[in-house]
Amino acid sequence: MPVPKRKRSRARRDSRFANKGLQVKAITGCSNCTSPLIPHSACKKCGFYKGAKVLTTKAERMVKRLSVRSKKDAAKKAAADAKREQAE
Repeated sequence: MPVPKRKRSRARRDSRFANKGLQVKAITGCSNCTSPLIPHSACKKCGFYKGAKVLTTKAERMVKRLSVRSKKDAAKKAAADAKREQAE
């Protein structure tokens, strides 16, 4: 019958039971958009927490960036047109 050559360390022995206390996380639905999320956290899709808007979502940030960029582009185009008219 095989016998262990060396004593198994306490860390190695105890690591077998390290995940014994883990539990499955509870999942609830967002009160605003009904997407699944962990309790007591803000929704990443709509940015609501307990019925109040607390986060700006990725889509909202993109819309804001695009509007800022379009304003900058329009200002550059207007400056270029004014410069062109002065040259003529």
